[in-house]
Amino acid sequence: MLFGANDRSVAAEEAFTNRQAQWQAVVASLTDHLHRVASPSFDVEDFASPRHNVLVAHGVGGIGKSTFSRKIEASLGHSEGRPAQWAEPAWPIEKLLPVRIDLARSTGIDFERVVLSIRLAVAALGRPMPAFDLALRRHWERNHPGEPLEEYLRRGGLFSRFSNAVNLPSQLQSSLADVAQALAMPGTVGGAVGHLTTALVGALRERRQTVRALAGCSRLADILEAEPDLETLSFAAHLLAWDLHQLPADQRITPVVLFDSFEEVGTRTHRDFERLLQRIVWLMPNAFFVITGRDRLQWAEEGLHGQLDWTGPTAWPGLAGHVPGARAHHGPEVRQILVGDFSPADCDDHLARRLATNGQPLIEPDLRAAITARSHGLPLYLDLATMRFLEIRRSGRIPQPEDFGDFPALISRTLSDLTSDERHVLRSVSLLDAFSVSLATQVAGLTHDAAALRLTERPFIREDQTGLWPFHLHQVVRSAIRNAEDHTDDRWSEQDWHRAATRALTALGQEWAHGPRRDRTVLIGALRQGLRLARDFNLDDLGWLTDAAFSYISDSVWEPLDPPAHGHHGAALSTPADALVETLSALARRQREHRARTVERLTAVIDSGLLPAELHEMPVYYRAKALRDIGRDEDSRRGYQQVADTGGRLAPAARRGLAQAARLAGDFPTSLAAAQQLGWEGRHQRVLGDLYWVQGEPERAAEAYLAGRLEAEQHAKSGEAAHNQAMRAVAVAFTDPRQADDELDLAQQLLANLDLRATTINAAIASLIRDAGNPTLDDRVRVLRTELDAAGLASMTPTLDVAVAFHQAVQGDREALTATIARLRAQTSNGTYAYYTDIAHFMADLPLPDDHTPPRWLDSETATRARWRALVTARRDLLDTTR
Repeated sequence: MLFGANDRSVAAEEAFTNRQAQWQAVVASLTDHLHRVASPSFDVEDFASPRHNVLVAHGVGGIGKSTFSRKIEASLGHSEGRPAQWAEPAWPIEKLLPVRIDLARSTGIDFERVVLSIRLAVAALGRPMPAFDLALRRHWERNHPGEPLEEYLRRGGLFSRFSNAVNLPSQLQSSLADVAQALAMPGTVGGAVGHLTTALVGALRERRQTVRALAGCSRLADILEAEPDLETLSFAAHLLAWDLHQLPADQRITPVVLFDSFEEVGTRTHRDFERLLQRIVWLMPNAFFVITGRDRLQWAEEGLHGQLDWTGPTAWPGLAGHVPGARAHHGPEVRQILVGDFSPADCDDHLARRLATNGQPLIEPDLRAAITARSHGLPLYLDLATMRFLEIRRSGRIPQPEDFGDFPALISRTLSDLTSDERHVLRSVSLLDAFSVSLATQVAGLTHDAAALRLTERPFIREDQTGLWPFHLHQVVRSAIRNAEDHTDDRWSEQDWHRAATRALTALGQEWAHGPRRDRTVLIGALRQGLRLARDFNLDDLGWLTDAAFSYISDSVWEPLDPPAHGHHGAALSTPADALVETLSALARRQREHRARTVERLTAVIDSGLLPAELHEMPVYYRAKALRDIGRDEDSRRGYQQVADTGGRLAPAARRGLAQAARLAGDFPTSLAAAQQLGWEGRHQRVLGDLYWVQGEPERAAEAYLAGRLEAEQHAKSGEAAHNQAMRAVAVAFTDPRQADDELDLAQQLLANLDLRATTINAAIASLIRDAGNPTLDDRVRVLRTELDAAGLASMTPTLDVAVAFHQAVQGDREALTATIARLRAQTSNGTYAYYTDIAHFMADLPLPDDHTPPRWLDSETATRARWRALVTARRDLLDTTR
């Protein structure tokens, strides 16, 4: 940077990112802290002076912050625990008392355990902390009545973690005994501590000589008088600091508290836990705190006033933001350091400080934002971008965001110390979003895992053990390997990449069909990666993707599958892979798009003729469903018939569509006969349920839906189970509103992790039917109408109006019901759902129009009318008894 420009007004700054430099920062900060505490002017009860007793190491997840924290704890505990490359500090470690507290939610940590952990570490001194121990004992008796502290420590694992934990109960007892003796109240030690602390507060207020050992703690009485809750416990940290400061000078130690996983104490808007922890830091100025987490600590920001007790650069000078042009990462006064990759804010800060002129950033904010987004926090990328910036600037041109893409230098620097096999595996896994060791080995076409195992230990490999496949490449490294011009001697040709993509697709298929896990998560993960590979590399043989696609649609869950574009964005369909990607994307997005858009997209796939015959029926069938949803029933029936005639995998579903079409047209006997031939593959129980409830037989429909849900659960089809349950709630809502509550609760549970828009609306309609007769339904009905219009689910609007008609019939609102019947007649003028107008008449016991063409009821019209009318009168009777 120094020699990158002739303009001497351009200043270049550097920032360290390695662990050795970070250790040096710890040493420098801790040394500064020890000097401050040893100063004669230091006052442990000074609550106004700025704090210099905290160091923050932050960075993105998975780059070793917890390891860094553990190494610091080990290095401060004994010299053998210090890494060889870390310089030995000048101060004696026996004067330090390290305690590391992991704040991750997985550890079950809470504020009480934080406080107890610090006190247990101090127990190693073998001396009671009388002021703090009194407050702790009072808090414990009030908040854990009847629970011995020893049992709590044992059960929580604190005994095993702190070797001196066994001393704590006796030290607390010793503190109580000393106070009781000073107050001439020895009999209170074994009883409630409240009497003892009350007497002590009185003695302190009266300045009695008997308690002169504690009289110097000016805030002890106030803390003992306060309600012993977590707020008071957090302020009691001052008492522990005071106790430690009372030790003889030659016996004093400095606690070094390491808070790890600090990002998990809360969010940027909910800081209750953070506020309690900040009090500990502020109220223990003689202790030193090392905080590690993903985010920079914001305590020095003025905008947090009111959320935290002490904020702003005056309170925390070492945590204040960096000034462009300043040497921000040098010296003990700087208390925020980065570990590994940079956060977006730090990328911007880095770029602002990297090049400056006259104290102002040389790179403009918009360009910094573009570089930051493409860097994914990699410091090397920022350095390369800065050099490219200077190179372009030297040419006299103004650098633009498009000038900063992938850097070939990233490839050479990444590959420089890898073996030949490791390079081969690295290029292979760059084709994958995530991978395991075995998957990496298969994709690379190797016969042994050694190279893949070694590769996972490299710093550019990220690990997430909760993921389906635990490893993935740093995004910038992956992008460079895939897209940047490769000048290395062993670079791959286009054919090499194509062969690797073929191996990767095969390996993903093996993982789905024969891997250690055989569940939907694997299916979705394999499909997302496999579809992209087939599309990006024009792989003509779809292979296992055909079976996987049918497996995907079989459960009607519709997780998003559209893979990220790689040079194909907005391009016309040109390969079978393109057509399959578009088909599955359209099916998934129809839960959020208007059904007319679904018809448009699927028609484009059908017209392209790219899909093999086995897959061609998929867009035809689902276009028929979407056509039904938007009210084009005749076109829908033709599509169903086409699929049914081919006899393919979706033929049973198409026959179900034809059975439903007969029902929608009011030909109930034909629908019933067809349903009885469908079997499980045709979802016969669901078709029967849909048929029975419109006959005014909701109990019979509920039984069919229950049977359908149980069948779906036996076949592990969660989407089908949720749909049957939502419709069972509709049926039950007509007869038993109380039971409907339970059915709706179960429906919501089954829908919780599914993206099924129509089924969710069915559940909402069920809740309307359950609440029929309630005068406050109008707003809910309006919301549902709007949602149906937005989704293009015109076919569901008549069902909503049947629920409204039931509500109005129960209320006896003849005028509103007349309007609803008119709306139903208009909606069903093409013959589809025309029987809904009959049902609305039956509910209110109204005569049918003379020119009316009746449907073919399974029973007589008279019997059907009587059943619907009975449902209305039963609901009225129920409402009368509950008023």
